[in-house]
Amino acid sequence: MKEPHYILALDQGTSSCRAILFDHGGRAVSTAQREYAASYPRSGWVEQDAAEIWRIQRVVMREAAQRADGRIEAIGITNQRETVIVWDRQTGRPLHPAIVWQCRRTAEDCARLKADGMEDEIRSRSGLVIDPYFSATKLAWLLREVPGLREKAEKGDALFGTVDSWLIWNLTGGKVHATDVSNASRTMLFNIHRLDWDEELCRLFGVPRAMLPEVRPSSADFGRVEGIPECEGAPIAGAAGDQQAALFGQACHEEGMLKNTYGTGCFLLMNTGERPCASKHGLLTTVAWQAEGRIEYALEGSVFTAGAVVQWLRDGLSLIREASETEALALSVPDTDGVYFVPAFNGLGTPYWNPDARGMITGISRGTRREHIVRAALEAVAYQTADVIRAMESESGIPLSELRADGGMVRNRFLMQFQADILGRAVSLPEEPETTALGAAYLAGLQVGLWSGRGELKRLWTERERFRPAMEAERRERLYAEWERAVKRQLR
Repeated sequence: MKEPHYILALDQGTSSCRAILFDHGGRAVSTAQREYAASYPRSGWVEQDAAEIWRIQRVVMREAAQRADGRIEAIGITNQRETVIVWDRQTGRPLHPAIVWQCRRTAEDCARLKADGMEDEIRSRSGLVIDPYFSATKLAWLLREVPGLREKAEKGDALFGTVDSWLIWNLTGGKVHATDVSNASRTMLFNIHRLDWDEELCRLFGVPRAMLPEVRPSSADFGRVEGIPECEGAPIAGAAGDQQAALFGQACHEEGMLKNTYGTGCFLLMNTGERPCASKHGLLTTVAWQAEGRIEYALEGSVFTAGAVVQWLRDGLSLIREASETEALALSVPDTDGVYFVPAFNGLGTPYWNPDARGMITGISRGTRREHIVRAALEAVAYQTADVIRAMESESGIPLSELRADGGMVRNRFLMQFQADILGRAVSLPEEPETTALGAAYLAGLQVGLWSGRGELKRLWTERERFRPAMEAERRERLYAEWERAVKRQLR
């Protein structure tokens, strides 16, 4: 009997570390997961312990690998993007807590850059808008505020990386300091046309080139694992930011295909092919991946608050005990009774890009009950998604035929049906829900030859369920117009 072959995907997310073992059929056969905490030292600041991220990721990696009854061919990595980690080259120790992508501490720095007229220059090189979301201003803040860091960075003794680089460094025993093009394209330091760190952007943000990782394709050789018995010597063969990995795992390999990941935030990516598509409607132009010898790009829309609003209903307001309760509560009322919830806890992303916006609930009356607020919170996730998709259709000229959806919130059937209704388009869920980790596994598997190419991967994708729109067009447009009015009131 032939020995089974596996790819082990490391999925380092904003709130948990996971490791998932995939077989040749693209099925998850072993999963290990552990949550970890973030800290909030000031209003709008979000930090994590980089050493803790590595410790927990190593633990779950070993747990998942121990269940393999065959050969682990390679390791694939996917990760929360834009989060900034700096560490000492000699000791490998973090020099500051990781500054998480959600952190808004550099809002004033971004406002100054905009006031100085740098928006067009930065966008033309990086494809990104000026926002605290991205890595560059976070890294510039560290270089300015942490004593001695700039001197160490200029000597090459302090290293920068997004979380993928941090994991690769630790997995290889400090031998490889590298990232992939998809993660690099989220830093606001990378030229998405030349596919290299941009000298002008590095100069603008005061970032020494000596601290930056080497940029490699998403499907490439990132070194071999050292010091982990279950995976000793296994090649690290794939890496991609979590949203690009999900696009790849959803088999959105053709121009115009679109996915949304419903997680802490919502992230929509549309494959735009081998040429970057410049945006005028607040969308981001980003690298999708580089694999099989070619580079591909995507348009991206970012919704900062999605699953986080359900966590707030539970932990902040105590309106629910478990996230799973929200579906039944939403279905227990026919509508929100005029309540609209704009969950701008960390500002508004696409297409508004307003870091100063804050959350707001409108339309409350004496008859408002918790069911209406819960339903309005779920509907807000769908409305924000519709905002992004309308911008994408306008920008690309490609009408959406269906939305491929993944992430934890897709288990909420009310949300998925309302999403289909407010879009007027079908929402498709895959048979394999772990599409982010699967995308990292596919990229690694292509590199080591476990799969022959994208044609084989496309055949592995199967649909589990499809939600079709059932709402009348007149009601859809009326509800959406009310949502737009609610957002405009918040932005005054």
